[in-house]
Amino acid sequence: MQLIKKYSSVYLRAGLAFSYLWEVADRLGIIGKHGQPHVGWGDWAHFLDYARQTMAFMPAGLIPIFAVIATLGEGLFGLMLLTGFFTRVAAIGSGLLALAFGISMAISFGIESPLGYSVFTVSAASLLLASLPDYKWSIDSLLNKNQQS
Repeated sequence: MQLIKKYSSVYLRAGLAFSYLWEVADRLGIIGKHGQPHVGWGDWAHFLDYARQTMAFMPAGLIPIFAVIATLGEGLFGLMLLTGFFTRVAAIGSGLLALAFGISMAISFGIESPLGYSVFTVSAASLLLASLPDYKWSIDSLLNKNQQS
Protein backbone atom coordinates (compact mmCIF):
# COMPACT_ATOMS: atom_id res chain seq x y z
CA MET A 1 0.00 0.00 0.00
CA GLN A 2 2.89 2.35 0.76
CA LEU A 3 4.23 1.84 -2.76
CA ILE A 4 0.86 2.78 -4.27
CA LYS A 5 0.63 5.86 -2.09
CA LYS A 6 4.19 6.85 -2.93
CA TYR A 7 3.92 6.55 -6.73
CA SER A 8 0.25 7.19 -7.50
CA SER A 9 1.07 10.77 -8.42
CA VAL A 10 3.50 9.54 -11.08
CA TYR A 11 0.81 7.33 -12.60
CA LEU A 12 -1.79 10.11 -12.50
CA ARG A 13 0.61 12.62 -14.04
CA ALA A 14 1.65 10.25 -16.81
CA GLY A 15 -1.88 9.10 -17.62
CA LEU A 16 -3.24 12.64 -17.83
CA ALA A 17 -0.20 14.03 -19.63
CA PHE A 18 -0.07 11.38 -22.35
CA SER A 19 -3.82 11.64 -22.92
CA TYR A 20 -3.60 15.40 -23.47
CA LEU A 21 -0.47 15.21 -25.60
CA TRP A 22 -1.97 12.42 -27.75
CA GLU A 23 -5.05 14.54 -28.49
CA VAL A 24 -2.95 17.57 -29.40
CA ALA A 25 -0.74 15.44 -31.66
CA ASP A 26 -3.86 13.98 -33.29
CA ARG A 27 -5.42 17.32 -34.14
CA LEU A 28 -2.09 18.59 -35.51
CA GLY A 29 -1.78 15.56 -37.81
CA ILE A 30 1.31 14.14 -36.08
CA ILE A 31 -0.25 10.72 -35.43
CA GLY A 32 -1.53 10.28 -38.96
CA LYS A 33 -4.00 11.48 -41.52
CA HIS A 34 -7.75 11.65 -41.09
CA GLY A 35 -9.32 8.25 -41.74
CA GLN A 36 -6.26 6.20 -40.79
CA PRO A 37 -6.60 3.64 -37.97
CA HIS A 38 -6.29 5.06 -34.46
CA VAL A 39 -6.56 8.64 -35.71
CA GLY A 40 -9.47 10.70 -34.44
CA TRP A 41 -9.12 13.94 -36.35
CA GLY A 42 -5.85 13.83 -38.23
CA ASP A 43 -5.78 17.55 -38.87
CA TRP A 44 -6.93 20.89 -37.54
CA ALA A 45 -9.89 21.18 -39.92
CA HIS A 46 -11.51 17.95 -38.70
CA PHE A 47 -10.88 18.92 -35.09
CA LEU A 48 -12.45 22.32 -35.69
CA ASP A 49 -15.54 20.61 -37.16
CA TYR A 50 -15.82 18.62 -33.93
CA ALA A 51 -15.27 21.75 -31.82
CA ARG A 52 -18.13 23.45 -33.70
CA GLN A 53 -20.41 20.53 -32.83
CA THR A 54 -19.26 20.45 -29.20
CA MET A 55 -19.67 24.21 -28.72
CA ALA A 56 -22.73 24.63 -30.96
CA PHE A 57 -24.42 26.68 -28.22
CA MET A 58 -21.73 29.40 -28.48
CA PRO A 59 -21.40 32.21 -31.03
CA ALA A 60 -19.73 30.74 -34.13
CA GLY A 61 -16.95 33.35 -34.16
CA LEU A 62 -15.73 32.34 -30.70
CA ILE A 63 -15.43 28.63 -31.39
CA PRO A 64 -12.07 28.74 -33.26
CA ILE A 65 -10.64 30.92 -30.48
CA PHE A 66 -11.76 28.47 -27.80
CA ALA A 67 -10.45 25.56 -29.90
CA VAL A 68 -7.00 27.19 -29.96
CA ILE A 69 -7.15 27.98 -26.23
CA ALA A 70 -8.16 24.38 -25.44
CA THR A 71 -5.36 22.99 -27.61
CA LEU A 72 -2.75 25.28 -26.05
CA GLY A 73 -4.06 24.38 -22.60
CA GLU A 74 -3.95 20.66 -23.28
CA GLY A 75 -0.44 20.92 -24.69
CA LEU A 76 0.85 23.09 -21.85
CA PHE A 77 -0.86 21.10 -19.09
CA GLY A 78 0.31 17.86 -20.71
CA LEU A 79 3.94 18.97 -20.71
CA MET A 80 3.73 20.40 -17.20
CA LEU A 81 2.17 17.21 -15.84
CA LEU A 82 4.65 14.99 -17.67
CA THR A 83 7.64 16.83 -16.25
CA GLY A 84 6.07 17.62 -12.90
CA PHE A 85 6.65 21.35 -13.27
CA PHE A 86 4.13 23.43 -11.32
CA THR A 87 2.18 20.21 -10.99
CA ARG A 88 -0.55 21.57 -8.72
CA VAL A 89 -1.25 24.49 -11.07
CA ALA A 90 -1.30 22.18 -14.10
CA ALA A 91 -3.57 19.70 -12.34
CA ILE A 92 -6.08 22.40 -11.37
CA GLY A 93 -6.00 23.83 -14.89
CA SER A 94 -6.44 20.34 -16.32
CA GLY A 95 -9.38 19.67 -14.01
CA LEU A 96 -11.12 22.89 -14.97
CA LEU A 97 -10.44 22.40 -18.69
CA ALA A 98 -11.82 18.86 -18.62
CA LEU A 99 -14.84 20.03 -16.62
CA ALA A 100 -15.57 22.75 -19.20
CA PHE A 101 -15.19 20.20 -21.99
CA GLY A 102 -17.50 17.75 -20.21
CA ILE A 103 -20.17 20.40 -19.67
CA SER A 104 -19.93 21.44 -23.33
CA MET A 105 -20.29 17.83 -24.43
CA ALA A 106 -23.28 17.33 -22.13
CA ILE A 107 -25.02 20.44 -23.46
CA SER A 108 -24.39 19.56 -27.10
CA PHE A 109 -24.60 15.77 -27.17
CA GLY A 110 -26.30 14.76 -23.91
CA ILE A 111 -24.86 13.56 -20.61
CA GLU A 112 -23.99 10.09 -21.94
CA SER A 113 -21.24 11.58 -24.13
CA PRO A 114 -18.95 12.94 -21.39
CA LEU A 115 -19.78 10.00 -19.14
CA GLY A 116 -18.99 7.48 -21.90
CA TYR A 117 -15.67 9.15 -22.67
CA SER A 118 -14.81 9.53 -18.95
CA VAL A 119 -14.32 13.28 -19.27
CA PHE A 120 -15.57 13.92 -15.74
CA THR A 121 -13.22 11.17 -14.52
CA VAL A 122 -10.29 13.03 -16.09
CA SER A 123 -11.45 16.21 -14.37
CA ALA A 124 -11.80 14.46 -11.00
CA ALA A 125 -8.43 12.71 -11.38
CA SER A 126 -6.78 16.04 -12.15
CA LEU A 127 -8.28 17.66 -9.06
CA LEU A 128 -7.27 14.66 -6.95
CA LEU A 129 -3.72 15.05 -8.25
CA ALA A 130 -3.80 18.71 -7.24
CA SER A 131 -4.67 17.67 -3.68
CA LEU A 132 -1.66 15.39 -3.18
CA PRO A 133 1.06 16.70 -0.84
CA ASP A 134 4.05 15.92 -3.07
CA TYR A 135 4.98 14.66 -6.53
CA LYS A 136 7.63 11.96 -6.91
CA TRP A 137 9.91 12.05 -9.96
CA SER A 138 9.05 15.64 -10.77
CA ILE A 139 10.79 18.95 -11.29
CA ASP A 140 8.73 20.20 -8.35
CA SER A 141 10.26 17.60 -6.02
CA LEU A 142 13.77 18.45 -7.24
CA LEU A 143 13.16 22.16 -6.65
CA ASN A 144 11.71 21.49 -3.19
CA LYS A 145 14.69 19.31 -2.31
CA ASN A 146 17.11 22.05 -3.37
CA GLN A 147 15.19 24.68 -1.39
CA GLN A 148 15.30 22.54 1.74
CA SER A 149 19.08 22.04 1.48
